[in-house]
Amino acid sequence: MSLSKAERIKKTRVPAVSPELARRLPPGQALTERFPILHEGEVPQYDMKDWRLKVFGAVDEEKVLSYDEILAMPQTTITVDIHCVTRWSRFDNSFTGVKFGDFLKQIGVAPKSEYVMLHADQDYTANLKLSDLDRQDVLLAHSFEGKPLTDKHGYPLRLVVPHLYFWKSVKWITGIEFIDENKPGFWEQNGFHMNGDPFAEERFSGEDLPIPEDEWERKDFD
Repeated sequence: MSLSKAERIKKTRVPAVSPELARRLPPGQALTERFPILHEGEVPQYDMKDWRLKVFGAVDEEKVLSYDEILAMPQTTITVDIHCVTRWSRFDNSFTGVKFGDFLKQIGVAPKSEYVMLHADQDYTANLKLSDLDRQDVLLAHSFEGKPLTDKHGYPLRLVVPHLYFWKSVKWITGIEFIDENKPGFWEQNGFHMNGDPFAEERFSGEDLPIPEDEWERKDFD
């Protein structure tokens, strides 16, 4: 009997790493120095005069922010490891942007719920707990390694949530919706785990997935 694609991902062999790096590398991951490009749909193009980020849902007042308003907020640079569900990890990535907690303070939003649905172009969504966003290493990022994000990596703005698998770090983010219950986003509706902790290998919900185990190796890189 042939294995399902999800089972093939689970059985993929990954190279061993040195002991000093092993504590940083989640189980089942392979290190790469390149930055694979994976996304759903086409890469969007923007007229930045029209671009907006909307904050809505279970909040006192909806907010709509321009790109310049976000750039005017206090900026933070973090250096973090990132881990993709398709089994690649990349160490020591530098992102610059606004901490999620600082962002909420700057716009005066006090959430009335414990869950968030992130919205992005191509009708993409991803669900997160508010506790996973309210951390010192979670950014609304506009730059990578000191330069503006490229279109393929999420320009003009992406989320960076380094302690979860990278599909939760939504590219081309356009909306932050506070919701009353933890509903599945796009990939969560298609077999991915609701949480996505790489060190717990929370990859899948148990359903079959249409992703081959070498998916990331077939993609473009920056």
